[in-house]
Amino acid sequence: MENVVVLIVGAGPAGLATASCLTQFSIPYVIVEREDCSASLWRNHTYDRLKLHLAKEFCELPHMSYPAHAPTYIPKALFVKYLDDYMEVFDIQPKYLTSVESPKYENDKKCWSIVARDMAEGTTMNFIAKFLVVASGENSAENILDITGLHSFPGEAIHSSRYKSGKSFSSKSMLVIGSGNSGMEIAYDLATHGANTSIVIRSPIHVMTKELIRLGMTLAQHLPLNLVDNFLVMATKFIFGDLTRHGIRMPKMGPMNLKSKTGRSAMIDVGTIGLIKTGIIQVQGSISKIMGNIVKFQSGDEIPFDAIVFATGYKSTANMWLKKSRDQ
Repeated sequence: MENVVVLIVGAGPAGLATASCLTQFSIPYVIVEREDCSASLWRNHTYDRLKLHLAKEFCELPHMSYPAHAPTYIPKALFVKYLDDYMEVFDIQPKYLTSVESPKYENDKKCWSIVARDMAEGTTMNFIAKFLVVASGENSAENILDITGLHSFPGEAIHSSRYKSGKSFSSKSMLVIGSGNSGMEIAYDLATHGANTSIVIRSPIHVMTKELIRLGMTLAQHLPLNLVDNFLVMATKFIFGDLTRHGIRMPKMGPMNLKSKTGRSAMIDVGTIGLIKTGIIQVQGSISKIMGNIVKFQSGDEIPFDAIVFATGYKSTANMWLKKSRDQ
């Protein structure tokens, strides 16, 4: 049994930031991580060309800035190094391969009783904590859509967390499902590596440049969001034109309000829209079903594909064990 003031679950950016802030106030903590490294999503489950989509001034962790020479948009490798340096500066030492199984709040004792598993040894350990910080993020478990007939697809069907580069898919017919930032960037990467690429865009999305997003976030600190949104939508239409003819609809709510009220982010274009406009990347609507290597869309089109990439996000595993705790 280990008594701690704060138990932090997850050694990703949020967990590391929490640890550094506690250190500033000399509050003791223990940080546990189920993987064998910190920031495992960034290290092991992101594609090669990834950069932070927001400017560096919006992506710093507390109490430590990026080096002065760092580029405005931080590439994956530099971000991971920044996290490693951050851990060293604040002497953050996670307990790796430690998975929380069941936290329970003891009302009479006003503390958390937490059972965790040492995944290396196969043993259980117990913590008593005054505070429990869940920093395992929303990006924990792959979210694969349940599409009728998917089991019959003979080609490779992978989640975006396992996608690294389009090099191995050159000349193949590829379908990307999901039109968030990952989906759009993966489609671009595939197309520029010579794959015949289609992308499923089902919902309305805002398309922005990274410069527009940076400007919008700066203006939002001084102006009402509605005013910022009006400017961003006008600028977007000027830059990209009418995208409805290419199968891309704009939400009724402006991009800053949409993010604030629903958590949905704008899509930051890395060149995908240009390839869509020239027909190099084909936009498809919702999928009806899959029949072998043929994907049938609700439009009635039936197209063969060699492989499918699901850029359909993640589910939080924290919800599972927290729910289990509430049900006890």
